[in-house]
Amino acid sequence: MPLPRRTLLAAVAGSAGASVSVRAAAAPGAHRTAADDTPHAGAAGAAARAARRLLPRHADQLRFRSAPGAPDSFTVSGARGRIVLTGTTPAVQLTALRWYLKHTAHANLTWAGAQLALPATLPAPAAETVRTASVPHRFALNDTNDGYTGAYRTWASWERELDVLALHGYNRVFVQVGAEAVHHRVFQAFGYAEEEVRRWVPGPAHQPWWLLQNLSGFPAPPSGRLIAARAALGRRICGRLRELGMTPVLPGWFGMVPPGFADRNAGARTVPQGEWYGFDRPDWLDPRSAVFARVAAAYYEVQQEVFGATTLYKMDLLHEGGSAGDVPVEDAARAVERALRRAHPTAVWVTLGWRTNPPRKLVEAVDRDRMLILDGIADRAAGADDREGDWLGTPYAYGSIWNFGGHTALGANAREWARAFPDRRSRPGSALRGIALLPEAADNNPAAFELFSELAWSEGPLDLADWFARWAHARYGARDAHAAAAWDRLRRTVYGTTREDGWSEGADGLFGARPALTAVRAARWSPKSLRYDPAEFEPALDELLAVGPRLRSSSAYRHDLLDVARQALSNRSRVLLPRIKAAYDSGDAGRFHRLTAHWLDLMDVLERLLATDGAHLLGRHLADARSWGADAAERERLAYDALSLLTVWGTRKGADAGLRDYGNREWAGLVGGLYRRRWSRYFEVLGEALRTGGAPERIDWFAVEDAWTRAPGRLATTPRGKTRTVAIEVRDLLRAQASSLT
Repeated sequence: MPLPRRTLLAAVAGSAGASVSVRAAAAPGAHRTAADDTPHAGAAGAAARAARRLLPRHADQLRFRSAPGAPDSFTVSGARGRIVLTGTTPAVQLTALRWYLKHTAHANLTWAGAQLALPATLPAPAAETVRTASVPHRFALNDTNDGYTGAYRTWASWERELDVLALHGYNRVFVQVGAEAVHHRVFQAFGYAEEEVRRWVPGPAHQPWWLLQNLSGFPAPPSGRLIAARAALGRRICGRLRELGMTPVLPGWFGMVPPGFADRNAGARTVPQGEWYGFDRPDWLDPRSAVFARVAAAYYEVQQEVFGATTLYKMDLLHEGGSAGDVPVEDAARAVERALRRAHPTAVWVTLGWRTNPPRKLVEAVDRDRMLILDGIADRAAGADDREGDWLGTPYAYGSIWNFGGHTALGANAREWARAFPDRRSRPGSALRGIALLPEAADNNPAAFELFSELAWSEGPLDLADWFARWAHARYGARDAHAAAAWDRLRRTVYGTTREDGWSEGADGLFGARPALTAVRAARWSPKSLRYDPAEFEPALDELLAVGPRLRSSSAYRHDLLDVARQALSNRSRVLLPRIKAAYDSGDAGRFHRLTAHWLDLMDVLERLLATDGAHLLGRHLADARSWGADAAERERLAYDALSLLTVWGTRKGADAGLRDYGNREWAGLVGGLYRRRWSRYFEVLGEALRTGGAPERIDWFAVEDAWTRAPGRLATTPRGKTRTVAIEVRDLLRAQASSLT
């Protein structure tokens, strides 16, 4: 029988799980300070402390002032060497700083590259600037981000991420890190041994899909030490968000339980959830029972003890095919909401607008004034225009998912944002109350990040030609005709797409596809073709290479140069593969071998290009994962957890169901490792078939992929070579191949 609620926490503290305390282990690099445990301490100086982290040589010239009120607004004023940044919260004051850096100092700081060539004395603003947020909710981070990007980040990485989000105006940040610690403690009081609960919990990279009730236990249970370390980091993230005046959005509880729950708890009734792409989904506890209320109360009590309380809780009931069984959805929704309100009377229920989520019956049943729907298909689905009608006037946030699985494809539906967001905001009776930054993996596509962030602070319609010209100026530090031309070309191609074709992301590259002469995409649910003219795109590389020498030293310039060169190489795969197929189909072995050699040459130069930048190193990604392990065995389990998500994703059954290569990306180590191994072997098999006139040998690709994922060999963790040198090589190779192919 479960323990009474009043003794729950005491019992858990004395259980085998007592070692899983938020203070029992620290995350790598997570050195605690008093301010981390007192989130509101020193709030008045939080913006100044962030500025000192970001601009240590110029922080003394910045004056941050608080002007509480609603809606959020900021003012930029001051004189030379004494810049005054006033805002309603420390985060909004930092948003004022970013505005100043862009429009006065012509500097740039994003999550992918920076340009901070500031004069010794900061220039004065030409005039006082006042900006007010047009929406109260500026939400950041997809459910999947903690898998594809953040599962093994250190505190230093998170600290910078939070500073950058504050600079860009966000005030609601989804925090999943350490959520497993709450489940781990709670279910020990409902009939489970400590080790049983850990077996139910997936590795950190796969936990987002566990919290969405899609899977459990894959690929291996986390250790108690790892659970404690992640809880400590999650607590620290929440503390910093509160210090900056931002709101952590925490996972709510809607009934997900470990196997056999009803057998161990009298009065409980569970609904099986079937499969999700080859994984057995966790059971769902009928929310109408008294047992549900007791578990929910315990969950929110433990969660508050570990992470503190908040005002927004994210829950997606019956996500992606979940089954209500014979439980009326409206009754379930009311019970889930009631449990949340008992714990947190003023809380807002946050949920994702995706496919059939949330069900209409759910929306009808709850207090819609205290719900926020994150519209994940706002810039993708042509029919997603009348959200007031679809969701009965429920407040919602305009969202964008510009990369699925963390694909490195450049671009986003910027034209759609510029058109649709101001239109929806100005409609009579509009329920638009926010923006939602929802790429499935953060830290790429910095122009998209900055443009989308500015929607909430813009006045009137956006002129994209002007916006991209200003972006190029601040991104590289001065006006440059070639930089402006490059970004205008990017504006018209990769950022010139709309939802008219039913997509919000760019097509992924074919180098990352499981080999086939008919391959048109790497991930099953990606576009089958480019959404712009690659001939219009490719000259952007020439323009970036021609940018003036004094503007080439920043990490912002190097990042953009690499990204454009990478995309040009990736696009060429779509030109070359049909020609390889034609040569094979016609039996022209000589041409087949020449073209496949061209293909592998492109892959080799792509690998060298990517290896020049630390953010594009698979080896660094896996080293981060290993750094959380206590011993060699755990380090290898964590590396497999992180890497499998990018390759096979899960089991053979899940891979065959479509998950394999869902997280493909063009990173050094992947391109030169698994991707080249696959294509090289495939071309050898086809070449042998041409020689003998027989059928090609059948290859068990999953066996190849999983074997490599478990033993990828030594991977570089430090960059090699110069980005510009290899980018010139890319340009020259593309030109030479274009000539030879005509």
